[in-house]
Amino acid sequence: MEFPMLSKGQNMSLPAEVEQIDVVLGWTESEVEVDASALLLNAEGKVRSDEDFVFYNQPESTDGSIRFLGTSGTEEGAQARIAIDLSTVPEDVHTVALVGSVAEGRFGDLGKLALRVVDGAGYTLAEYVTADATTESAFVFGEVYRRGAEWKIRAVGQGWESGLAGLATDFGVDIDNEPDLEPTTGDDSSGRAEPASPPNGSAGETPQLVPELPTPPTAPATQTKARPRGVRTAKRTVKKSKPVDFTLAEQDTWQPARLFSVIGVGTGEEQERRATSALIATMQAVRPFARAVCARMGAPVGVFEGYVEVAYERGESKVIPDAVLKVSRGARVWTGLLEVKTGNGKLKKEQLENYLDVARKKKYDVVVSLSNDVPASAGELPVEVDRRKLAKVALRHLSWAEVGHEARMLLSHGGIDDDLQAWILAEFLRYLDHPRSGAAEFVDMGRHWVTVRDAVTAGTLRAGDQKAAAVADTWVSLSRHLALRLTAELGVTVKHLLPRRHGSDPAARNAAVAERLATDGVFEAVLRIPETAGDLVVIADVRTNKIRCRTTVEAPNEGTSGRRLSWLLRQLKDVPGDVQVEAVFSERGNEACEHLDTVRKDPKVLTNGRSGDIVSFSLEQTFPMGGRRSGTAASFITSVTTSTDAFYGTVVQQLREWVPAAPKQNEQPRPDTAEAEGE
Repeated sequence: MEFPMLSKGQNMSLPAEVEQIDVVLGWTESEVEVDASALLLNAEGKVRSDEDFVFYNQPESTDGSIRFLGTSGTEEGAQARIAIDLSTVPEDVHTVALVGSVAEGRFGDLGKLALRVVDGAGYTLAEYVTADATTESAFVFGEVYRRGAEWKIRAVGQGWESGLAGLATDFGVDIDNEPDLEPTTGDDSSGRAEPASPPNGSAGETPQLVPELPTPPTAPATQTKARPRGVRTAKRTVKKSKPVDFTLAEQDTWQPARLFSVIGVGTGEEQERRATSALIATMQAVRPFARAVCARMGAPVGVFEGYVEVAYERGESKVIPDAVLKVSRGARVWTGLLEVKTGNGKLKKEQLENYLDVARKKKYDVVVSLSNDVPASAGELPVEVDRRKLAKVALRHLSWAEVGHEARMLLSHGGIDDDLQAWILAEFLRYLDHPRSGAAEFVDMGRHWVTVRDAVTAGTLRAGDQKAAAVADTWVSLSRHLALRLTAELGVTVKHLLPRRHGSDPAARNAAVAERLATDGVFEAVLRIPETAGDLVVIADVRTNKIRCRTTVEAPNEGTSGRRLSWLLRQLKDVPGDVQVEAVFSERGNEACEHLDTVRKDPKVLTNGRSGDIVSFSLEQTFPMGGRRSGTAASFITSVTTSTDAFYGTVVQQLREWVPAAPKQNEQPRPDTAEAEGE
């Protein structure tokens, strides 16, 4: 679908029927952390109060119209998402400025910068891409603004060098980044006792986001110094707790009782009801988990409530979604209808459109589908619906894999500071991991898998085969699943890399994957993991029934080829000997490859008779490929995931990029040093 590409300074009107939009700020170099924010500005271009500054420490405006949904990795970099409900933006807000900032570095180091506006169904309405940034540490990507009754988007592309705090100050926000002062006993060094809290009620005073607590009158000797009023831009420390640890079992086979029982779970309706109830109950008990899941649905930060089996009238019939989700923040209540599928259950167009009709009539915000379908890329929907039904209500999709990954992220990498909540969340994961839950992460290659696999082996598959395109789409979904699994396990955003043109064109993407499968008999996925020396490439060779995992690292740019090889071997001391090591030399077409065991015995086997210097190393390991369509044993999906995990743990995790030694000082003593020694 074509959409307008804006140039710097250009504006365009947003469709009148669209009330909810997401603004996506993107950048190429994901290793640099960009903090996205939105500022609600009046006619003078200033915030009305500090609460009009929406960012990571204050993720929602008071009225709930603007919400910061967080940052995530993409196939081509990283992005931050900000949700705007145009219908609820206060009338005295004329402009919403969409801004990014960096704590270290500058925007000129981030590669291409992009602003993309999408509607409730994920369709792109407009995009602005620029590479003009240089030394800026704060950057205005664009702005959404009013012109009478009309909303418009403008590409701005301007910045300055004052960072997040300076950016906010320029728009009228008061900043307080002073550390909290510890309580003092008696007088301070000046001999004057500080007041417990500043006087309030002064005219024109900026509202305080973190209220001061006055010193209790019963303890006059202990007083707390007041800090200035204003917004804190310093990031909060992540807290972490542990689930309950059971230690008294006499044998390893003893299992603690389940909070969410799997006894008696069959298939179909019972499976869906149990999974839905377990999810909603856990979200109500573990608020950080509720926030994480609701953020994926576009909900605000607030108090969560969930209700199951609620009946709605639609004409002469009734529709019953699996759950109704409510999030309250102040006077605003966000509402979503949830449709759940487990196992091989498939979402139905008619069912989702019925819910969209109910949501529009009730003025709800969103319809959310939840199933084992993992979209090939973020924002894609497994079922196409009539777009006219999305004018007032958004449609979003979640996979059970994404729900599970959010839970694992919180348990493994912080965000829960209560042991009981940690145990409840761990029990929910324990339920999802059981086969009877029906909430499998990713276990089925689809009904065309066996036919396509056999056609590849026989050499009869052609790229234009529709079955090949369907299996290609499933492979891309599996690749994204690999990235999500590693993200949850490692606590960093792992990206599945795709060409930019394929990110917005699923048909072209699937055709390219099918072409490669028909021509070479292989699938390929490239995963980028922060802080690693090279990308992790997963190749599933259907013709040979092998899975090859590979990574490439740059060799040191100094020393002989022998020394460069020694640098690599020192890092591979615990790596299995069947890993292949390929050395690529500066002379074109000059490579050498041997198994690691052979290279360990005689490193010169890679360098003897080679001209030029080693410029890079490729490490590759081969694993057996499962052929079954689904299941947990001997399946294609299981073999891909276990191979990826094994190669990352034994090879990729061990490698570090070459870091040259610091330049050495002149060994001759400086004149002033010599004079000092002679005194």
